Amino acid sequence: MTTFQPTEILNEFKNIIHNSCTDCTGVNAIYSSLHKGIIKMYFQARNVEIDYENKVIKAEIPVTDKEFTSVSFECLDLERFLTSCIKNDKRSLNFYKSALNYYSLSKVA
Repeated sequence: MTTFQPTEILNEFKNIIHNSCTDCTGVNAIYSSLHKGIIKMYFQARNVEIDYENKVIKAEIPVTDKEFTSVSFECLDLERFLTSCIKNDKRSLNFYKSALNYYSLSKVA
């Protein structure tokens, strides 16, 4: 497995976000899963749905340890939104590193 420094991981992950958002009208299931995963990770959300055509994100976000509320919001710039969700903590970096490994293998396969 390739070892990355945090700065490299963050920069490469931003590149994946950029590439995946370049043409969101034809987003395939692989990138949709990535986008949802980023939102789930950042907001500790569940049941995330992204309507790429209408530029709307729906999710259930926690209001307490056991209670969730449904939110829906317009997202005109998905790339900017997802990039703003990037964190530089150990758990997030492990998620990003795993995603980088997955997407680099997906390109080969």
